[in-house]
Amino acid sequence: MILSIKRYKPEYKAQWDRFVSSAKNATFLFYRDFMEYHADRFEDYSLLVYKNEKLVALMPANKVSNSIYSHQGLTYGGLILEKKTSFLKISAIFDSVINFLKLKGFSKVFIKQIPGFYCSEPSYELGYYLSKKHTTFHSEMVFAIDYKLPFNIHKTKLKHFRKAKVFGFEIKENDELSIFWDRILKKRLLEKHNTKPVHTLFEINNLQNAFPNNIKQFNIYLEGEILAGITIFEMGGVVKSQYGATSLKGEKFRALDYLFLHLIYKYKKENKEYFSMGTVVENNDMGFNAGLVKQKEELGARVYLQHFFSLDLE
Repeated sequence: MILSIKRYKPEYKAQWDRFVSSAKNATFLFYRDFMEYHADRFEDYSLLVYKNEKLVALMPANKVSNSIYSHQGLTYGGLILEKKTSFLKISAIFDSVINFLKLKGFSKVFIKQIPGFYCSEPSYELGYYLSKKHTTFHSEMVFAIDYKLPFNIHKTKLKHFRKAKVFGFEIKENDELSIFWDRILKKRLLEKHNTKPVHTLFEINNLQNAFPNNIKQFNIYLEGEILAGITIFEMGGVVKSQYGATSLKGEKFRALDYLFLHLIYKYKKENKEYFSMGTVVENNDMGFNAGLVKQKEELGARVYLQHFFSLDLE
């Protein structure tokens, strides 16, 4: 199989986005308008793979020195593929990518795979391929609710959810992001984790303007005061809670739990397939935040795995 590879340029944007729209393992995070919101932070080195002038695969990527990452600015990466692409073809595509990167002088490639539940078709071929190479490999936990299975919400969460209905909460859909960002999210992340949101308010506002059907904000109020909020990324059959935080007053009313359960039931009615609550990674001896694990499990989420590979090219 004769393949050719091109490094991404702005003139390929329409072609890139068309491919993403029909790929078997892509979400809106791979559209160029999303990838380039942080173009000032990452040196793009995305690749397009062709067979006889026909685009057959993409690899979102950035470079740091002589290493390639797919992708440090995204939750996941790897090869983006057409539906019904055979295993042998995928192997040939990645071999061509590796040879191309070797010729360009790179010595290492880092891949963080997309969790399987985001894919419209099974997409485990690259993971298998990489597991047979001389790679370093580890996995991280990703928590999600599979809507095909019976709910497994903790009885205490359900009891408080039912009791809280008398408080008179008001939930606003597509409320202003700035209210949540400035009054709740930034303050609580700093206080509890000494960190800040991945996206600035300017960035998330621009992304929501670019992807209004994918990025939504839900805030919960009591007597006009915001108590908590959740930023949702909708990706086909999958819903992901990208950010969730509550004020101190909101903690007393369990407002964030109430909002989570409200959204879990809402998206069940809308026939979504999964509700993802993301990872629980933390820089400690265990490698995860035990409190977040407990919270997500009690809301009904269970563990899926995201695989990370590093491949030496030398």
